Amino acid sequence: MNARAPLLELHDLRVTIGESQILQGVSFTVREGGITGLLGRNGVGKTTTLRGILGLVPRTGSVTLAQAELTALATYEIVRRGVGYVPEDRDVFAGLSVEENLRLAERPGAAHRYDLVYELFPELRERAAQRAGTLSGGQQQMVSLARALLNADNRILLIDEPTKGLAPLIVKRVADALRRAAEVATILLVEQNLAVAHRLVKDVIVLDQGRVVFSGDVEELIGDPVLARRYLGLAAAREVH
Repeated sequence: MNARAPLLELHDLRVTIGESQILQGVSFTVREGGITGLLGRNGVGKTTTLRGILGLVPRTGSVTLAQAELTALATYEIVRRGVGYVPEDRDVFAGLSVEENLRLAERPGAAHRYDLVYELFPELRERAAQRAGTLSGGQQQMVSLARALLNADNRILLIDEPTKGLAPLIVKRVADALRRAAEVATILLVEQNLAVAHRLVKDVIVLDQGRVVFSGDVEELIGDPVLARRYLGLAAAREVH
């Protein structure tokens, strides 16, 4: 890891849902600036980690943002502290227009980055009056990313598999948007497309069975076929070699 200051810190984060302990003491640091990748095979707890940070699932342990403890706060209070979220299933309001989806994301008292949003996704301006439920999957992903980017006081964006199910051309656009977004906010990125993650991130955290099994430079992970195969799977290891 490099010498950037810590922004988000997890210590011994544990999540139990029903009879299953999904996270078994996850601890890591996300340093300020750029994109940190949260990687691992399907079902190892990546999405649960993001949800645990936000308080969307019952959890124990400690989550701090800029050394301020978040775990006693409600989700809406955590969001107000400057945490943006792009869920895996996008969660656009299908019956509302694109413009209404963005307006609902506005946080009172924050500056709003409409110029940046429309620079990255000009079709959102063109489709402002269109119902979000009638957009393509790629366009809905743009709405979801735009909502997280909109508030200028968001210090960190938690982004869950933004390229999942998208056509290659849209994947490239989303990756370019993430690179630009990282200029204005720190990003913790869950991404199954290892080639995309390799291009975007420097620091990586790898989960396996609800625990951190690797934390370090992406080149160390990708450059070692044994490590990549062990923690990400054979298909993933081949993807970038």
